[in-house]
Amino acid sequence: MASDKTTVLIVEDEPAIVELVTFSLREAGWNCCAVQSAGEAWDFIQSKTPQLILLDWMLPDSTGIRLLARIRADRQFNDIPVIMLTAKSMEEDKLAGLNTGADDYVTKPFSPRELLARAKALLRRKAPEHAQSVMRAANIALDPVSCTVTMDESKIDIGHAEYKLLKFLLAHPERVFSRSQLLDKVWGDHVVIEERTVDVHVLRLRKALKEAEHLIKTVRSVGYMLSEKT
Repeated sequence: MASDKTTVLIVEDEPAIVELVTFSLREAGWNCCAVQSAGEAWDFIQSKTPQLILLDWMLPDSTGIRLLARIRADRQFNDIPVIMLTAKSMEEDKLAGLNTGADDYVTKPFSPRELLARAKALLRRKAPEHAQSVMRAANIALDPVSCTVTMDESKIDIGHAEYKLLKFLLAHPERVFSRSQLLDKVWGDHVVIEERTVDVHVLRLRKALKEAEHLIKTVRSVGYMLSEKT
């Protein structure tokens, strides 16, 4: 099964900073992509929505603050976690960044280890499906690092689409999601999949889970949820 890596978009025009950040994040197993301008960043986000954005304030064509405001104003992208990574260290700059919608603010020079720790903490908070710790429900365990699913500690065969669906539901137990929400959150808006295809993946997931199929519950006229409750 293909790896399901976290994609981080680095919006930074200083090559040395890009190289340092990329090295640190790739050591953690994340996929890093870098662009040098706000325009390139917006084009990237529209083609492939990242799980995290590291955003510099001063860019050649605009400011990081303006790009951040544009992201937060767009319903499709407004929940992407964003960390400002900038040399602007004045209190009013930090407040401007946070008030515009930044989830965290890191000033240069910075510690790569601290940046990675902050990024991991942010993803645990905002997008638990991208955390690296083992996720469990009943006798099912999913390991995001090895991309494996076990039942009673024995590995089970599961397709990539079903793996992604299970991972998302495990990250949000006891919450009901509609088919359109699952399409958006699990596969992304840029993948052409009909809503009814979600039903097919749910059926396949239940089949893969065997006697644990009861964990995936159908909520009539709404959608699906993962629940250990009977």
